[in-house]
Amino acid sequence: MNVVTRDLAIARQDQFGRRIAARLDAATLELPHDIGERLRAARSQALAHRKSAALQVAPAVQVSSTGQATLGGDERPGWWHRVASALPLIVLLAGLVTIHVVQNEHRARELADVDAALLTDDLPPAAYADPGFVQFLKSNP
Repeated sequence: MNVVTRDLAIARQDQFGRRIAARLDAATLELPHDIGERLRAARSQALAHRKSAALQVAPAVQVSSTGQATLGGDERPGWWHRVASALPLIVLLAGLVTIHVVQNEHRARELADVDAALLTDDLPPAAYADPGFVQFLKSNP
């Protein structure tokens, strides 16, 4: 329901209420005093309830603390709004996956370079695990 339709419905309700109040006022002149007082109290309670209900209606334009004006209302957001809201999360997840893949490739490339250096070196790979390797390095200039 848009704002104009809602305002028109409220105006019609108010007009209907005024007509009923006028007829009740005309009829209260014929009633005894105690019944008239009870009706007056009930009417004031109804008006107080109506005023509190009117205050709870959301305004058509809402202003945030930063001064940004947004359209308010009771309408649920459409699917474009949902997609636009989820888009930053999707971009963040895609970025994290990309960083993970790039780091894994970089790590694999570094390990491959180390393995290639070990295999092409003059020293056999079994020598690196030998406890006398440190003495070999110290004795070999």
